[in-house]
Amino acid sequence: MIVEVKVPTPGESITEVEVATWLVADGDLVQKNQELAEIESDKATLALTAPETGKIRLLVQAGEVVKVNSVACTIDTSAGIPLSPEKPVETSATINEEQTLKPDTASGGKPEASRVRVTPLARQKMETEQITLDEVLGGLKKLTAKDVEAALRVRKGSVEGLSTASAAKTRDESRELMSQLRKKLSERLVRVKNETAMLTTFNEVDMSRVMALRQKHQDAFVQKYGFKIGLMSFFIKAVSNAAQLYPVVNSRVEGDEIVTPDYTDVSVAVQSPKGLMVPVIRNVESLTLAQIEEQLKVLADKAKAGKISLEEMTGGTITVTNGGTFGSILSTPLINPPQSAILGMHNIVDRPVAVHGKVEIRPVMYVALSYDHRIVDGKTR
Repeated sequence: MIVEVKVPTPGESITEVEVATWLVADGDLVQKNQELAEIESDKATLALTAPETGKIRLLVQAGEVVKVNSVACTIDTSAGIPLSPEKPVETSATINEEQTLKPDTASGGKPEASRVRVTPLARQKMETEQITLDEVLGGLKKLTAKDVEAALRVRKGSVEGLSTASAAKTRDESRELMSQLRKKLSERLVRVKNETAMLTTFNEVDMSRVMALRQKHQDAFVQKYGFKIGLMSFFIKAVSNAAQLYPVVNSRVEGDEIVTPDYTDVSVAVQSPKGLMVPVIRNVESLTLAQIEEQLKVLADKAKAGKISLEEMTGGTITVTNGGTFGSILSTPLINPPQSAILGMHNIVDRPVAVHGKVEIRPVMYVALSYDHRIVDGKTR
């Protein structure tokens, strides 16, 4: 029997999506509930899964934009072979995984991690996340044509002995289509500049007390909850408290009206392989720091895996973003429409400050609040 696999809908207002990546090859034997492809809309990424076991036939190409509910592929269930624990079916996905994880026998059965060149940024990221190189290599799922071409360029450069800067010069260009998510993000950012009267106010924050508080209670916190508490939780809670005191920053413009919720749903800007995403932590005013940190961890893990749902990114009354993770000292964050305010965090630097008439070195962070000047001004209400 031939089973049609249709493109799922990410939301009521979305009619088109992009088949971002196929996780299987045409003609593979796939298993029921196996992930077949990543479907990307202008708001979220979701998985296309197999409803039955059988042989797959791909009807659309990776990168192609298709209508919601159109047929992306078919599965011939008559060609299905049950998977057994002794000998699993080798689809292209499993073959790629085995090739990635296959140890190098020449080095005593261990991956040749010592031969992998790691950029300073990647090494810093690995140290921050406390992940080893072997774990990174083990997490790879497949090699792409671009990976092979990059390796060939390295080999060619080594063989020809390109040792001078002039010999290594190139004027090549690469092109790739913008994803649906990236295109929608671009449209929203441009619209913010054109449709709001955005103004940014800067302040500096002495972080010494917060850092001392974390240091004092971190061990007990980890012992109780099983994870560390970061600085972002404090800022998310502080933003919620401030929004309760000054509700106008938690408002939005709808036509000729100003809508002011009595709750604070804080959007948090996070990076994902697909670009910037802004999931929401709801009713922050009623959450503890531990609950905020726990939700942050869940959302960060989902972002890295590209699994944040449309519902998790819907809504939000005010946004917090942290450019300090990239070493930024100062920036002007853009408002996340239809919200009216966004707080930008930055890195912490030891700076000389005046304390009771004396100069002391304190850990200081510059924060930036961008807001819609149409409804938010210097007046307290």
